[in-house]
Amino acid sequence: MHIMYFTERPYRYVSNDEVIRQGYFGIENKHFDSVKGAQLLNEYLDEKVIAEELGFDGVMLNEHHDTAFCMGSVMNVEASILARITRRVKIVLLGNPLPIVGNPLRLAEELGMIDMISGGRLVSGWVRGGGSEQFASNANPAFNRELFNEAHEVVVQAWTKPGPFRYEGKHFHYRFIDPWCLPLQKPHPPIWIPGLLSPETVEWCAEHRYPYVALATFLEPTVELWNFYRDAAAKLGYQVGPENFGYLQKVYVAETDEKAREIAKMDMFGGAGIGYSLFGRPNFMFPPGYNSKAATARIARQFSDPDSNEQSPWASLGGGAQEAPATNGKSGGNGSTNGTAREEVSSAQVDHRSAVWQERGRDNAPDIAEIRRKVFEAFPKVEQSLQVICGTPDTVIKKLRVVLETLRPGIFSFWQNDGPISKDDRLNNIRLIAKHVMPAVREIGKELNLTSPFEVTPGTRKLPASGQPESVGSIEPLLAYRHHLGDHSVGASA
Repeated sequence: MHIMYFTERPYRYVSNDEVIRQGYFGIENKHFDSVKGAQLLNEYLDEKVIAEELGFDGVMLNEHHDTAFCMGSVMNVEASILARITRRVKIVLLGNPLPIVGNPLRLAEELGMIDMISGGRLVSGWVRGGGSEQFASNANPAFNRELFNEAHEVVVQAWTKPGPFRYEGKHFHYRFIDPWCLPLQKPHPPIWIPGLLSPETVEWCAEHRYPYVALATFLEPTVELWNFYRDAAAKLGYQVGPENFGYLQKVYVAETDEKAREIAKMDMFGGAGIGYSLFGRPNFMFPPGYNSKAATARIARQFSDPDSNEQSPWASLGGGAQEAPATNGKSGGNGSTNGTAREEVSSAQVDHRSAVWQERGRDNAPDIAEIRRKVFEAFPKVEQSLQVICGTPDTVIKKLRVVLETLRPGIFSFWQNDGPISKDDRLNNIRLIAKHVMPAVREIGKELNLTSPFEVTPGTRKLPASGQPESVGSIEPLLAYRHHLGDHSVGASA
């Protein structure tokens, strides 16, 4: 198992009032103080060095634009610094937003240099970019997937095809490709793809035999998504294993359950993950042409029918929020995924990206105090659904076992320290995880044979003699956890 550390690197000095009022995208940058920003960026680099010293296998970076919840606007700059100041950890980029880079040949050169400087420690990754990213780069969202596919093709060819050669696509045209900064790793650095429950992206990953890394998504639809990958891989003639899958989990550890819970509550204002859902407004999240027709239809149903039971996970917040649509494990065994399961996974994707802004009145003037109250009242449901795991090391380890037994990922990342959390609490969290939690997670990984992509090359497993693919994940451990939880309080260790 490959174990990583990740944080969104937020700008921590925007008030929660402003986040509630405006949402994470579109906050005026008059609230940004470059002095404080400089301090934070250096703290985040220091945290990555500390993570290496504490034994993490990788440090992960991502990229967002025009938002306070992620200061990694130019992720490759951070990666180039880490390439020089770290010695062992993999530098995992999840990922470069291909549709908005403008010049994928330049991107291939940048990543090649990072890989060389790091001594071959780069793990590259691609994303379509959130809907908001299209505005930040003046990109046409209707061409997002086309741009993604072409840019990917340019980068991989630049890394692997002897130059000079010409490339002519629909969107990108190069008369002369002959880069002199090729990656150290051959034929190219590993490529992993992060995402939020997109069946189309998972099938694309299966086609290219790239690991798919789910970003703290609900466990039930994530198991279904694993099965989409399984079935697509089987059609291509190979068996999936843990090395094909990764998962990011929000984790907060402290000396007592109560202290950890108070820190973890701040994650509700932490940007991506839960905060991303709570404070991502539709005009930024869903620009015309960005979503598939199925997702667009889902959005129309959800927000046009006030009596619809297709609520987002936290739409009712403190008033009894619903979990993601239950799939009942319909394809949790060896059965093939079907159209209904596909619709449910796509629905869960939309659910994951929508909530608090639904609570606004027609005059778009939210009751800030009331929304803050509802957000914090919703936290027990967030914790119960394992969207955030918090507590002492013993409490956390028991719940992490449920996640690992359910999904069986070969890549696992502790995602933490977003929101208004102090530096001391952030560092304490990292150190407690490294000292007390990570060794147990490694043992669970060995017990479950959770092979990473560095141990088994994705796409090299043969199908069983029967020709029927085997599932990697199973909903049964999660159902057993829920049954065991019963009527116990959410905060109790289970």
